[in-house]
Amino acid sequence: MPVLPQVITVAAAADLNPALSEIVTKHYPRKSGEGIKIIFGASGNLTTEIYNGAPFDIFFSADEEYPKQLIAAGLADGDTLYRYAIGRLVLWVPNESPLDLNKLGMQALLDPSVKKIAMANPEHAPYGRAAEAALRRFGLYDKISGKLVLGENVSQAAQFVESGNAQAGLVALSHALAPAMKTKGRYWTVPLDAYPTLNQAAVVLSHAKQQEAARKFLDFLHSPEATSLLADYGFSLPAEKH
Repeated sequence: MPVLPQVITVAAAADLNPALSEIVTKHYPRKSGEGIKIIFGASGNLTTEIYNGAPFDIFFSADEEYPKQLIAAGLADGDTLYRYAIGRLVLWVPNESPLDLNKLGMQALLDPSVKKIAMANPEHAPYGRAAEAALRRFGLYDKISGKLVLGENVSQAAQFVESGNAQAGLVALSHALAPAMKTKGRYWTVPLDAYPTLNQAAVVLSHAKQQEAARKFLDFLHSPEATSLLADYGFSLPAEKH
């Protein structure tokens, strides 16, 4: 009987959608016999699903505190914890926007042409917490809170502004650099000191049915090929100085 390929189920933070999808479809399959199924979502929501017994093998979080919580609860293997990237927050507007982001930066959100501002929900999305922190850091949160449109995760927030349902969005740099949005708008990179560092980490889950295959995939994320692709999508490597 032929050996059926193993299928790894990956729970991944929404900001990884462009990069991880490319890794899985164009890079990793050439090096392994495993199939990979990815469930994208807000890191907090995915963590809740793991607590509730969701059958994931690996968890890629946009906030390393979630994997650490799972390790403490005995739901993830501490020896597999891997900080794979540092995420970046950007302010993104469509090409037709009259706003000069390079000149105005975050103050562009006060322009009358901006009726709605998309961001992820801070309750369970690390990029949402980063966006709220940045707005408060610039003294803007109370002034524009009535304009905020919250996405379930940062991917949905990006979709809101890409589709025109919002005139500006605080989204992941990885979305701004993705093929779907790269040619449709422009962005301003929010300074790193304006929000808590988005240390992103992955871990193999204790109840993973495909432990060996899961560890093999996570090992691939350490490779120069994978780290180079993450860098192409705007992720900083943790070893870099900031």
